[in-house]
Amino acid sequence: MRHVLSLPAIPSRRCERVSPATKYKLASNSGLEAPYPKPARAWYVLGLLTLVYIFSFLDRTILTLLVGPIRRDLHITDTQVSLLIGLSFAVFYTFLGVPIGRLADSRSRRGVIAAGISIWSLFCAGCGLAKRFGQMLVLRMGVGVGEASLSPAAYSLLTDYFVPERRAMAMCVYNAGIYIGGGAASILGGLVTGWAAAHGALTLPLVGDVRPWQIVFFVVGLPGLLLAILMYTFAEPVRRGRTHATGIPLREVLAYIKNHRKTYLCHNLGIAFLSLASYGGAAWAPTFFIRHHHWTAAQAGRDLGIATAVGGSLGMLLGGWLADRLAAGGVEDAYLRVATMALAALMPAGAAYLLVPDSHLAVVLAAAATLLAAIPIGLAPAALMRVTPSQMRGQVSALYLFTVNLIGLGAGPTVVALVTDHVFHNDAMVGSSLLIVGVAANIVSVLFLWIGLKSYVRSQRQLQEWVPA
Repeated sequence: MRHVLSLPAIPSRRCERVSPATKYKLASNSGLEAPYPKPARAWYVLGLLTLVYIFSFLDRTILTLLVGPIRRDLHITDTQVSLLIGLSFAVFYTFLGVPIGRLADSRSRRGVIAAGISIWSLFCAGCGLAKRFGQMLVLRMGVGVGEASLSPAAYSLLTDYFVPERRAMAMCVYNAGIYIGGGAASILGGLVTGWAAAHGALTLPLVGDVRPWQIVFFVVGLPGLLLAILMYTFAEPVRRGRTHATGIPLREVLAYIKNHRKTYLCHNLGIAFLSLASYGGAAWAPTFFIRHHHWTAAQAGRDLGIATAVGGSLGMLLGGWLADRLAAGGVEDAYLRVATMALAALMPAGAAYLLVPDSHLAVVLAAAATLLAAIPIGLAPAALMRVTPSQMRGQVSALYLFTVNLIGLGAGPTVVALVTDHVFHNDAMVGSSLLIVGVAANIVSVLFLWIGLKSYVRSQRQLQEWVPA
C-alpha cells in the first residue's frame, strides 16, 4: 500500500504544491528522483542570483575607484587602503564562510542568502558614515560577514535547479556577476570622482555634511534590501543525490575531503593564486592608468569598467559553452582542462597591458586578459560540484571560497601595495608591482591545476560509488 503514494502516482497538478521535503520522500520511496524544475523557473532563479552577485561585487569593489578622495579625507596610505579593499573584507568573509556553508546544507538556502544581503547592504551604506580609518575597517568587515552567505548557497541552489548538461553555463552566467559588478563599480566610481572634482561637500537630512564619495556608499548599499525581499519569490528545490533529508556529520565531510585532498588542494590553490593576481589587478589597475598614463579617474573608471564588464562576461560565456561541449563529448576533465589552457594564455596578455606605451591598446589588452581570467574563475565552481556529494556542496564551496578569498582577496591588493611601498618606494611604480605579482601568481596557478587533472578524474569516478557512512 505504501507504493500507492510514490511520486509517479500523484497527479502533476498536486505535485507542484507538495513541499520539497515531501517530494524528496516520495521520490526516495519510489526509487526515483523528483524531476528538475522547469527551465523558465531555473533561469529566473539564475537571473536573480546573478543580479544579487552583481550588487555584491559592486558593494565590494566600489572602494577601488574612490582611493584618491578616501586617502585624502581619512589621511591614510596605499597600504592602509589595500587593507580596506582586501584584508578587512576577506577575514570575516573567509572564516564565516565554512559555518554558513554548513548551514546552507541543512537549512533554507534562500533564507541564508536573504539574511546575508540585508547585512552587507546595511554595512556598505554605513561605510558612507565613516570618519576614520578604524571605523571604515570595521564596516568593511561587516560587508564581508554578509557576503559570506551568498556563493556557497547559490552554488548549491544552481546545482539543484539545472540538469548536469547545463550546469557549467549556469555557473558561468552567475559568476559573470563578478565582472559586471566590478565594471559597474569602476564606471560609477569614476563618474563620482569626476563629479566630486567640480562639487564640494553636500548636506543631507539627518546625516549632515558629506563628501560625494560617501554618497556613493549610500547609493550602492541600500538597494540591496529590496533584493533580500525578492529572494522569497522562488521555492527551495529538491536537493539532488541525497540519501537522507538531513545533513551528515562534520567528521564525514572532513573524511571525504581528506580522501580527495589532492583534487581539492590543487583545484582550490590553483584558483586562489589566479585570484591573487586578479584581485591585485582589479584593485590597482585604475590607479596604474591614473599614475602611469595620466588619465583622470573618470576616464579610468569608464574605460576599465567597460573592459571588465565586456571581457569578463564574454569569458564566462565562452568558457561555459566550451566546457559543456567537451564534457558532453566524453572529456572527463573538460572543466579543469579548459581552465588550465585559458590560464596559460592569460600570462602574456596580463603582462602586455602593463608594458605597452599606448594607453588605448593597454585597455584592449586588459580586456583580453580579463576574458581569459574569467574562464577558469567561472568554471571552478562547476568543476567542484562534479566531485562533491550533494550533502557537502555548501561546505565544500565555502572551503573553496575560504581558500580563494583568503589568498586572493586578502593578500592580492596588499601584496601589490607592499611591493610598491617597500620595494620600489615610488607610487609611480605600481605597474611594475602589478607585473611582478601577476606573472608569479599565474605561473603557480597553472602548475597547481595541471598537477591536479588526473586526481580530479579519479574523484569524479569515485563519486559515482560513494555512499554516506
